[in-house]
Amino acid sequence: MTIGSHLEEFHGLPAFTFPDTDDTPTDASSLPAPDSVAWRIAVDSYEAEEQWEEAFARFLKAVDTQQVRALIVGAWSDVYDTGPDEVIGALVAARDRLPTLRGLFLGDIVMEECEISWIVQGDVAPLLEAFPGLEEFAVRGGNQLAFPAVRHERLRKLTVESGGIPVAAVRGIADSDLPALVDLDLWLGTPEYGGDAEVADLEPFFAGSRLPRLTRLALHNSEIQDAICAALASAPVVARLEVLDVSMGVLTDDGATALLTGQPLTHLKKLDLHHNYLSAALRTRLLQTLEGAGVEVDVDVDDADADADADEDGTVWRFVAVGE
Repeated sequence: MTIGSHLEEFHGLPAFTFPDTDDTPTDASSLPAPDSVAWRIAVDSYEAEEQWEEAFARFLKAVDTQQVRALIVGAWSDVYDTGPDEVIGALVAARDRLPTLRGLFLGDIVMEECEISWIVQGDVAPLLEAFPGLEEFAVRGGNQLAFPAVRHERLRKLTVESGGIPVAAVRGIADSDLPALVDLDLWLGTPEYGGDAEVADLEPFFAGSRLPRLTRLALHNSEIQDAICAALASAPVVARLEVLDVSMGVLTDDGATALLTGQPLTHLKKLDLHHNYLSAALRTRLLQTLEGAGVEVDVDVDDADADADADEDGTVWRFVAVGE
C-alpha cells in the first residue's frame, strides 16, 4: 500500500489547496470562506521556487485566519533531507492569528513527493504547546520524529502515520497526559524504517490510565502485531473501547487466537484486522464469533498474501501494509 493522493478532507472539512504564487487571488472573495475548508499549504518538494514559510505568509495576508478551523501542511522544500523546523516555527509564530484552529495535519506528502519513510520530521511538541485549543493533530513520517511527553487538555484525536515510529517518540506519546483523547492511531512500522518499539513500550496504552476517555485504539502496521494482540487480550483499556484496530500488520493465527481467547470483545462496535496473514478457518471463526454478537469485523486480506511469500529454502516473508 502506498499513499498516492493528498487528503480530500480533514477534521470534518473538505481540503482546499491554497493557490501558488501564479494563481494567488487579489480578492479574498474568490477564496472559500475561512472556516469552510481545511486549508492545505504546500510547495514543491523538489527544487521549490518558494519556501513553505513564504507560502504561509501569503496565506496569512489573503485569508481571515481568525476564522480558520483546520490547516494541512503539505510538502515543504526538500522533504527528503530537510525537517519542518522552519515550518513549525512559522506556525508557532502565527499562533495568535489562528485562535480558532482545531485541526492540524503536518506532512500531507504523497509517494511522488517523498516516500513516507523518507519524510524528515522533527519535534512536534511546540505545535501542541502553541495551540492549546487543538482537537485533532496528525503527522505523517517517522524519520527523526520527536514527540516528547506533553499534556494537552483538549486534544481528541492523535494520528501518526509512518513506516516506522522511533521508540523515543512512542514512549513520549505513551507518557503524555491527554485527558480528552478519544482516538489514538499509531502506524508503528518496522525496524528497517525506524520503528523499533517493542510491546513493553506500549504498556501505558494497554493500561490506558493517561487516556481516560479513549474509545478507539489503533496500534497497527507492525511486525509485532501478534505480540500486540497477545497483550491486548488482557489489557484493561480494551473494556472501554468501541473500536480496536490491529490492522495493516503481520497478524497471524497466533495473534488473532490470543484476542479471541482473551477478554470478551463482544462490546466492541468494530474490530479491524484488515491486511492480515490469517488462515481461512480463523477468519471464519472470527466472523462467526463476533459478528453474531453485533461486532463489525474487517478481516479483508487487501493486498497482503495470506499464505505469505516463501523462498526456496522455506523462509517465509510477511510484510506490513506501509513500509517505505
